[in-house]
Amino acid sequence: MAGTGNGNIIANAAEDVASDAIIVDTIANNLGIVAAIAAAFYLAAIICAVREIMNSRTAQGSIAWLLSLFFLPFVTVPLYLIFGWRSFSDYIRVQHRLGRNERSSRARTIKLMDQEGTRNWPVLSKIAGIPFLAGNKVDLLIDGDATFASILDGISNAKHTILVQFFIVRDDQIGRDLADAMIERAKAGLNVYFLYDDIGSKNLSSSYLTRLRDAGIKVSGFNETHKYLRVLGPMRLNYRNHRKIVVTDFEHAWVGGLNVADEYLGRSKKFGHWRDTHVKVSGPAAAACVVSFVEDWQWANSTDISLERITSFDQPGDESVLVMPTGPADKLEECSIAFAEAAAQARKRLWITSPYFVPSADMVTSLYTAAMRGVDVRILLPEKADHTIVWLASHAHADEMVDMGIKIYRYTDGFLHQKVTLVDDNLASVGTVNFDNRSFRINFEMTLWFTHSRMIEKISAMLEHDFAGARQTAPDDLDNRSYAFRVLAQGARLLSPIL
Repeated sequence: MAGTGNGNIIANAAEDVASDAIIVDTIANNLGIVAAIAAAFYLAAIICAVREIMNSRTAQGSIAWLLSLFFLPFVTVPLYLIFGWRSFSDYIRVQHRLGRNERSSRARTIKLMDQEGTRNWPVLSKIAGIPFLAGNKVDLLIDGDATFASILDGISNAKHTILVQFFIVRDDQIGRDLADAMIERAKAGLNVYFLYDDIGSKNLSSSYLTRLRDAGIKVSGFNETHKYLRVLGPMRLNYRNHRKIVVTDFEHAWVGGLNVADEYLGRSKKFGHWRDTHVKVSGPAAAACVVSFVEDWQWANSTDISLERITSFDQPGDESVLVMPTGPADKLEECSIAFAEAAAQARKRLWITSPYFVPSADMVTSLYTAAMRGVDVRILLPEKADHTIVWLASHAHADEMVDMGIKIYRYTDGFLHQKVTLVDDNLASVGTVNFDNRSFRINFEMTLWFTHSRMIEKISAMLEHDFAGARQTAPDDLDNRSYAFRVLAQGARLLSPIL
């Protein structure tokens, strides 16, 4: 019995030793896996850091990324891949292939250039890569009903080609109206292209896209062949395509602030009336919008759109238009430079409307400098908030400007979403650019600039009406804000570079 007991003890001890050995082996194996994962993260952090150094645009932002990558690589590497990774060499190759560098000389050769507009605004023309184009007819479209009535009518009358590009498209009433219009034309034999942003239209139903494709419409998400961290869907939150462009027959183009969703027609109980602005341009400027669309399309899915039909240019009007696409593929921060230049040239008035107002330091300087010159600087912002953090940050920025003599207005008749600028009686813009870092530096945007007195007068009258329906922020208003609100606003302001 004693021998049996000793045998059991020895057996149990052996089992314990074997079990301990298994545990040790498991820990060792797991440590190896952990070490491999850690090494991979540090290697990825080094790669991200090198890319940030080589592609840096602002020292402050790059230093923040580099310090975070060094001290918190496990957290920062995924964030950098989502927010910070820039790779647009293939987009630049598309631009070169489509003759970006030859557009200015070609416009001169075929006598489309507006000499006076280009001479008066050389910086804007150089940024656009094309001169102001003469011979256009321009219609100012105020709010959603006028805009979508014009777009849908244009689509129904198209003869050979339709190009549609939006940041947000929803499968609601106006979204289905747009789909029906495109499908009807596709079934009639027209070439129809539909390009949407993967993030802005992340909730767009697959059945909506399938219905378009089944009708013969060529459909693409902007990042469709550049899929990036798509485990749970599109996650490349930066470098979105924020453009809203419709072109028919290479002759008529619609550009502005409106996306395709019912709230843009004032059908939202939360926002009520939706104040927005679009323009319709007929003439050579429409062809310039085509080129921007084709660049985006070819980058998005590597397929071509034939431009052979653009062999001659009708000039249905007498207005000058500059078509300015901007984005993260630009060598410089060209969008920011353009608006800073417009502010620098203002002598009597500088009126700006934007739903989001989170300006960078250089834009703040431009606005302060204009105000100190005695320019009537007015900024029209929404009273209501649709993105709370951005809204709080805009309060922090705007409140400071009141003390500097800049007039801040809050639109009270619904939600303000238009992106319009007016400089003296000489220059105006309508487009997709918000007055924030994201539009100036990160997103793909489109701005149309106008110099004809007719368009200037229309935009001036429109903005006068908007200001009349707004509440001006008085210095006393700032003192009446609660301390908690001011803390939240200043805290949100710290996030300005990524808002």
